[in-house]
Amino acid sequence: METAKAILPTVGLINPEMRSIVEEQRLGFAATICEDGTANLSPKGTVTVLDDDHLMFADLASPQTVKNLRTNPSIEINVVDPAIRKGFRFKGRGIVVDPGGRFDELLERFTAGPRAVRDAKARIRHIVVIEVERALPLVSPAYDEDVSEEEVSAGWERYFHELWEARRRSWLGPAVRP
Repeated sequence: METAKAILPTVGLINPEMRSIVEEQRLGFAATICEDGTANLSPKGTVTVLDDDHLMFADLASPQTVKNLRTNPSIEINVVDPAIRKGFRFKGRGIVVDPGGRFDELLERFTAGPRAVRDAKARIRHIVVIEVERALPLVSPAYDEDVSEEEVSAGWERYFHELWEARRRSWLGPAVRP
């Protein structure tokens, strides 16, 4: 039996659907544990898939997240599509990659392409690589009401459209309101 396990190809935890959600979205949230045992939740706008078993994000302004991971590598990243109210939670171990060597190689992912960070080489302090140990779906309770993904999405699209229109009107001032 051990021989069979050794020759079978391994399959990563991050499947194509998960990869698609992570790569489409521009905001995820990372939860780590502070020294006093309390939670730290931090928004991350650079979460990307490194390979089938690893996510990563750039440390642009995450001193507490980095500090926490240096003492306790436990991390959970949640990435959710706000229109369809579905996504994934990725639990694992976060490794802080300091400048030099591997950092420089990983940094290239943030200098061009969909996850490009303006002035990345000057702004990115560390890169956090997450070894994904568990990946689970996140699904809104909205689906408990036997509605389709299209219905959920349409409702949230209407909500965001109305919200953005109200913001635009407030930015333009009272002189141009209908």
